[in-house]
Amino acid sequence: MPVFAIPFPVIDPVALQLGPLSIKWYGLAYVAGLLGGWWYARKLAGAERLWGGRTRPDPDSLDDFLLFAALGVVIGGRLGFVLFYNLGDYLADPLEIFAVWKGGMSFHGGLVGAAAGLWVFARRRGYPPLSALDLGAVVAPIGLFLGRIANFVNGELWGRPAPDVPWAIVFPNGGPVPRHPSQLYEAFSEGLLLLVILMIVVKLGGLKRPGLAAGLFGMGYGIARTTCEFFREPDPQLGFLFGTGWVTMGMVLSVPLFLAGLVLVLRRRQGSAAA
Repeated sequence: MPVFAIPFPVIDPVALQLGPLSIKWYGLAYVAGLLGGWWYARKLAGAERLWGGRTRPDPDSLDDFLLFAALGVVIGGRLGFVLFYNLGDYLADPLEIFAVWKGGMSFHGGLVGAAAGLWVFARRRGYPPLSALDLGAVVAPIGLFLGRIANFVNGELWGRPAPDVPWAIVFPNGGPVPRHPSQLYEAFSEGLLLLVILMIVVKLGGLKRPGLAAGLFGMGYGIARTTCEFFREPDPQLGFLFGTGWVTMGMVLSVPLFLAGLVLVLRRRQGSAAA
């Protein structure tokens, strides 16, 4: 083993075994992220001072908010993985698309699905869609943080080789080379740091300007994900794109997300976004 290497901590990816039923940390992370986001969203929706009198989702309606968001995350995340990361294999065996228990989710697809779900929720309930998206954006980093921690526990989505980095880790399925713990980089930047930034935005009155929080989330996630991709091993079935030796699918998918966020923020600065 190289001098600079930390052994991977022995953590069973199965949190609880009930006979034939296995409850994994990754699944618990999804559930905890959704429930944590729902709890935080209720607190925000109930704080009138944060909204400046603007119409926003009622706290009692957030059970439906959770349902639409969860369906969007699961459906969008799975379809995103199929379309962007492994389309050829799934076209050869379409029934595998429904085998979600085997893993395979795309954050970018899940985000699009969640946004669509919240848009439908807002329209059905008569709420301003941008305010619903703002609420979802502010709480989303909770799920991102927990999801990346679960990736680390599972020993998946590891980083690129880093034999000279003191905190590099030898992952069980990543070969003998010490690697960046890129899952933890993402947990910090896409999750914890983005959560704190959006909390500050909320405190400064960001929810009074519909679309601002959602736009800042899109920009912040796009920057954080692209930065972390420089330390993360590219997906083996795709590798680096366009023969560049550095561009990854995660970077490519983050560009439209950043641009969409930028458009929302600029519209708010110009005061032209609909309430």
